[in-house]
Amino acid sequence: MKELVRVIATSLVDHPEQVEVTEKETEKAIVVELKVAPEDMGKVIGKQGRIAKSIRTVVKAAATKDDKKVVVDIV
Repeated sequence: MKELVRVIATSLVDHPEQVEVTEKETEKAIVVELKVAPEDMGKVIGKQGRIAKSIRTVVKAAATKDDKKVVVDIV
């Protein structure tokens, strides 16, 4: 999941070298944190959060085949 989020985020931003993705596993879910440069935050979130929602949907769909819950946090 971590690599999927990294590929999506680097294709969206102007500064792909500043994209950081960390993955933490809890009892209930896998938490993927995405950090980007402050000036790229709007590109990752999108108008009314549409791009962020799309990223979460793609990751959730990829996680269903592993029967795991994945949460994507944009920090």
